[in-house]
Amino acid sequence: MRQSGIELEVLVKDVPGGSGRHASASDGGGRSGAPLSGEARTGQITRAAAAALAAAGVEDGHLAIALVGEGEIRRLNREHRGEDSPTDVLSFPIDEAGFAAGARELGDVVICPGHTEDLDEAVVHGVLHLCGYDHETDRGDMLALQARVLRDL
Repeated sequence: MRQSGIELEVLVKDVPGGSGRHASASDGGGRSGAPLSGEARTGQITRAAAAALAAAGVEDGHLAIALVGEGEIRRLNREHRGEDSPTDVLSFPIDEAGFAAGARELGDVVICPGHTEDLDEAVVHGVLHLCGYDHETDRGDMLALQARVLRDL
């Protein structure tokens, strides 16, 4: 999906109903506890990511969001954080806030729906990390912004 100067890819793999397919961004879905179809889920993810990017003041760049199963998120968490357990969301920033020739490569967000109570919250949380926010060091700024974005969705 290309919105303004943002290019977003959503990849669903290794999750029930995922089958490793790329999902194109489209409208549909919303916040609810009910399972969403692939198209509706992609729409939900796209809206949450766009809202987080706008709140962070990021107007251009590329990011990818992958939905994965428990085994994949556990492997990534072990390899990158030294924690041998599944988690809800991991972020892998690439360009961070430095200079980038061409469009920024913001990075990747990996979400395990089976360990996520709220998909919107996981998307917003992961995308804010790609934008340079860090709730472990910022005295609450990231989590306050996250709450505002979620309230406005």
